[in-house]
Amino acid sequence: MAKVLIVGTIGLDTIETPFGKKTDIIGGSAVHAAVAASFYVQPAIVGVAGTDFPSEHLEFLRSRGIDTSGIKILPGETFRWSGYYEYDMNQAHTRDTRLNLYATFNPEIPEALRDADYVFLANLDPDLQLKVLAQLKKPKFVAMDTMDFWIKNKRDVLHQVIKKVDLVLMNDGEARQFMETPNIPLAADRLLKLGAKSVIIKKGEHGALFFSNGSHFSAPSYPQDQLRDPTGAGDSFAGGFIGYLAKNDDLSEQAMRRAIIVGSVMASFNVEDFSLNRMKQLKQKEIVERFGAFRRFTEFETIAAW
Repeated sequence: MAKVLIVGTIGLDTIETPFGKKTDIIGGSAVHAAVAASFYVQPAIVGVAGTDFPSEHLEFLRSRGIDTSGIKILPGETFRWSGYYEYDMNQAHTRDTRLNLYATFNPEIPEALRDADYVFLANLDPDLQLKVLAQLKKPKFVAMDTMDFWIKNKRDVLHQVIKKVDLVLMNDGEARQFMETPNIPLAADRLLKLGAKSVIIKKGEHGALFFSNGSHFSAPSYPQDQLRDPTGAGDSFAGGFIGYLAKNDDLSEQAMRRAIIVGSVMASFNVEDFSLNRMKQLKQKEIVERFGAFRRFTEFETIAAW
């Protein structure tokens, strides 16, 4: 089985939506991505948490077959994010971000994980993403994510990271901001010209767009009738995407398209409850059924000539 490595934040979130408020629940980009990927492979996480991080969270990750040997538990406090959503659940409003141990985090990839085949650099300081890349041996496929904070403050370093990866994931607002254009296809084209081999633009409840040289694919979102907490949806998408690719060890364009739908399926489950509550109950049968639903509501026949 291909080896998957995920590097990003491990956190405790306080989240308020129109459907309730939860305090100090497990979160973080690496956590959401790894749990989604764990339905397809046994990924490894590299990150840091403090002594305030509940041990039952680590036990849950291990119960999913996730390798936690790269998680350091250090004296201090875990990364914390506090935010809220109104009825436009595409827009998160930050109340507070405390980097805590991530302010001095220096990612060290254990020797046993440096030969990972598939790597996801989840949202993290691009300087740290470069440090991770320097420690890897020869991965088959590297994907990276980012956020508006790094786009504003570390644009030049972000350029360097993009040149070294195979796939860039951004949401539509980030792509417009980074490439300084309101036009998504133009933004994607500019990202490809920076050196990325392919680009996925995440559009929340409006699906995702895939671009590679000379190719484009538009994936819908699932018509969600249960939406309680969208936090981590983008990371769940990325985890499902890279987990599926690694499971089949196939990087063809058709495999990429299927992986994008798989990612959308995983994100659609993640948003149905706070934190990882829905993912903890998720069964393989439900994933297969929802993938089938995606196929059905996007299928159509050609029209006859006239």
